[in-house]
Amino acid sequence: MMTLNTKPGDFTGLANDYSQNRPDYSPAVLCGLLGLLEKSSCDIDFVDVGAGTGIWSRMVVDAGVKSAIAVEPNNDMRNIGITDSQHTAIRWLPGSAENTGLSDGDADWVTMASSFHWANFDAATQEFHRVLRPGGRFTALWNPRFIEINPLLTEIEGYLHTLQPKIKRVSSGRSGITETLTDKLWSSKYFEDVVYLEGRHTVGMTPDRYLGAWRSVNDLRVQLGNDKFKDFLKFVEERISDVQLIEATYLTRAWSARRKNL
Repeated sequence: MMTLNTKPGDFTGLANDYSQNRPDYSPAVLCGLLGLLEKSSCDIDFVDVGAGTGIWSRMVVDAGVKSAIAVEPNNDMRNIGITDSQHTAIRWLPGSAENTGLSDGDADWVTMASSFHWANFDAATQEFHRVLRPGGRFTALWNPRFIEINPLLTEIEGYLHTLQPKIKRVSSGRSGITETLTDKLWSSKYFEDVVYLEGRHTVGMTPDRYLGAWRSVNDLRVQLGNDKFKDFLKFVEERISDVQLIEATYLTRAWSARRKNL
């Protein structure tokens, strides 16, 4: 395995693994989020910020929105996303949560899927308020593993704490910003009507895909360092060597908030 950049939030060199191995989000949660919008899907101008390789972007496009823009700051992730999305009309742009590069009122729905934890909350919510039309909504969502129902996955996760007892998942979707996000959105001067949705879904993964999903993770690589991260991947590979299919259950968690009229 080559040594990769261990800067927090920098997915340079991880895009292929991210694209090929990360799972989709819960279709039921997507359906519920669309139902919170004031327009029919076919009338929605959609923007996905921190779009990565476009996994969530393409799910929303497949649901029949009017238009879609994917904003992604990392060149590797954006380039793979463009390739993966060739069959769609998604328009890909460089930009960030704090500076999307979009015009005022460009969108009915702005989302950040598995990426809002990297953003500056105040600057990003101000930017999303600017980009959204009256009545539009911002959604932050994550897709963490629900390991408690699978002893094998619980054991693998536990090995992380053997390598680094004080390890803290930055982007698991069940820690960090998600612990206070409801209150923060309600307290924001830019948003109101905060709704929380969650839904479980199970993905059957080959051992290669399961290992590849771990390779695509940035926060563990940063906290463990390359040597310990290699040790962890070796442990995972050995532990799943006799498993043909891994049933990985994911818990899509989504916070949707309506733009305030200021």
